[in-house]
Amino acid sequence: MQAVILAAGKGTRMEPLTLTRPKVLLKVAGKTMIEHNLEQLVGLVNEVIIVIGYKGEMIRREIGDSFKGIKVKYVWQRNQNGPGGALMLCAKQLKDRFIVLNGDDFYSKKDIKKCLKFNYCVMGAKVKSPEKWGIFTVRNGKVVDFIEKSRSVKSRWANVGIYVFDTKIFNYKLKKSKRNEYEITDYVLHLIKTSEVNFEKVSGYWMPIGYPWHILEANEFFLKKVRRNVKGKIEKGAQVKGAVVVGKGTIVRSGSYIEGPAVIGSNCKIGPNCYIRPSTTLGDDCKVGNAVEVKNCVLFDGVSVGHLSYIGDSVIGSGVNLAGGTIVANLRHDNKNVKMMIRKKLIDSGRRKLGTIIGDGVKTGINTQIYPGRKLWPKVQTVPSEIVKKDKVK
Repeated sequence: MQAVILAAGKGTRMEPLTLTRPKVLLKVAGKTMIEHNLEQLVGLVNEVIIVIGYKGEMIRREIGDSFKGIKVKYVWQRNQNGPGGALMLCAKQLKDRFIVLNGDDFYSKKDIKKCLKFNYCVMGAKVKSPEKWGIFTVRNGKVVDFIEKSRSVKSRWANVGIYVFDTKIFNYKLKKSKRNEYEITDYVLHLIKTSEVNFEKVSGYWMPIGYPWHILEANEFFLKKVRRNVKGKIEKGAQVKGAVVVGKGTIVRSGSYIEGPAVIGSNCKIGPNCYIRPSTTLGDDCKVGNAVEVKNCVLFDGVSVGHLSYIGDSVIGSGVNLAGGTIVANLRHDNKNVKMMIRKKLIDSGRRKLGTIIGDGVKTGINTQIYPGRKLWPKVQTVPSEIVKKDKVK
């Protein structure tokens, strides 16, 4: 059995994090998105074809030619002409039945396995706002129609991006859609005219990662599954409570308090006298200084948080240095949801608490203050005592 993972897109809504890496290499609970989905395929397939494009060499270096017994191949999508275009590029590599997954969503092995029972299958999840999704119409467990983002649709079964096909689909020639792309769902529409397309609903989990704050939500979800595993050194006077992972070479100095669930990477220096609160993930080679508080955050590798700082509900890119006294505000004075600028539009995050999204290599000056929902582009610097009231892109 083969699988195709679509991982060629730029992920512009995830900027600034995706300005320096492909979206599928964003980390949640200590693992990249692509690694998570590959793990769900272990034991189900023997070969995976990853369609790469934007910064694709980074994916090849990260994953290599095999993953836990699965052979891994790569196909380049140089022209970003849609998911159907990506799949067509794999036609010569595919042999019989295969499964297709979106690379930037999280799926469970349980759900993938259910779909593999059928020759042709798609998966859906019931959503509250069907006008935001591609929607399947289903009768007696079979797909009878698909409509892309329409306010008039009556069904609520959103397409989650899992498909089981065979190579016969390539006999049908796709045509470009209204957005000038080739759509995989056009294969589904063709199949329902000639065959039966089975429908399975999500019973494990499905988490699409469309906006930066979704990283925090996914991180919180996966951290609930971690078990305590302390490999680093915990000094006398430090406390590590609950389900906490501490990597090799990490030292947690006296006076530090880590409250699980949390993941601390390898070769980190924690404390003294700091507080790491639940639902926090630290990458490798991170430093959390004296009297620092970190709450519900994802810090990528090599982040340093200087003394007397507070970071809450934030995602911090690799190699960031937050100078002493840096304070991230994560709550509006009026207690309303935090909004964030995404591709020049102000989007409601749906979150009452949301801090900052910081790109790789940023350096803040001492006593920098960052308003809720603000973003800092890679390698941006702030001056001492600067107040960041709007996104810093240069």
